[in-house]
Amino acid sequence: MTDKVIIVTGGSRGIGAATAILAAKAGYAVVVNYAANAEAAAAVVAEIEATGGRAVAVAGDVGVEADVMAIFAAADRLGTLAVLVNNAGVVDLPSSVADMSEARLERMFRINVIGSFLCAREAINRMALSKGGKGGAIVNLTSAAAKLGGPGQFVDYAASKGAIDTFTVGLAKEVVGEGIRVTAVRPGIIETDIHVSGGTPDRVAEMTPNLPMKRPGTAEEVAKAILWLASPEASYSTGAILDVSGGRAILP
Repeated sequence: MTDKVIIVTGGSRGIGAATAILAAKAGYAVVVNYAANAEAAAAVVAEIEATGGRAVAVAGDVGVEADVMAIFAAADRLGTLAVLVNNAGVVDLPSSVADMSEARLERMFRINVIGSFLCAREAINRMALSKGGKGGAIVNLTSAAAKLGGPGQFVDYAASKGAIDTFTVGLAKEVVGEGIRVTAVRPGIIETDIHVSGGTPDRVAEMTPNLPMKRPGTAEEVAKAILWLASPEASYSTGAILDVSGGRAILP
């Protein structure tokens, strides 16, 4: 048992996997949550264990309340929860709003928004000083799309991440007195396989010439920002949203 447990939702690939691996190096026992790819999650756990870390892979859809409860039960078996990284999220095929189905919208907001709320609820119930907790940190994953809007392709995704921006600020104010800091990281174009799942495998290559830094970011660069916000080094930061977008969300 340890008093330094971290849950990384969507921890089997991309930013989540990089965060889980970096968290283990920082001394956390890691819950690597995944929705479907058990093999990828097992590989992350194996990499952590190979360097002497502790980790467990836990299946679960964060948009399903029973699955969220199972994820947190696994964390309870490892020790005391210190950090939640609300990383799990989905994107869909490019579409105009005029062509979006109810099923697409329900899935997008259930996972990206409701899932973050459900996970935060369970984290608060374990971390809050008034509930016998020791405090902690919640780091949400938003996106540069929240500022840019995703027109003609991903307005629903952008809107879901806009909700996470507001959620971060509101929740930070709500739980600051409970010893819980709530922050977010806002990635831009990052070289991960989320673009494949969204049906745009060449998106990074196509967009790179137009990016302010002329390159995409890496999952590791985002993970380092997440772990900094979760750490005592960021002890006076709450309600903050840190752009890791290579200037995409703030420069013309």
